[in-house]
Amino acid sequence: MSQTPLIDQIAQRVEHLLLRHEELQRTNALLATQVQELTHERDLLKSRLGAARHRIDALIDRLPQGAEATTKDNA
Repeated sequence: MSQTPLIDQIAQRVEHLLLRHEELQRTNALLATQVQELTHERDLLKSRLGAARHRIDALIDRLPQGAEATTKDNA
């Protein structure tokens, strides 16, 4: 008779662990989705930053050569 309560306790613990495992799997899936979304957002921002740098470099290249010296002299 003393075996039955022990088996019931073990069964309850196993059920609890299974529920916890399922919960952790769902949490892990949500976190993986967030990582994927944030990685995509980061890549998009890096791309936009690169494009902005390219546009700024192109604008700097279009400045007259003497413009830098003139603005430094006026300062």
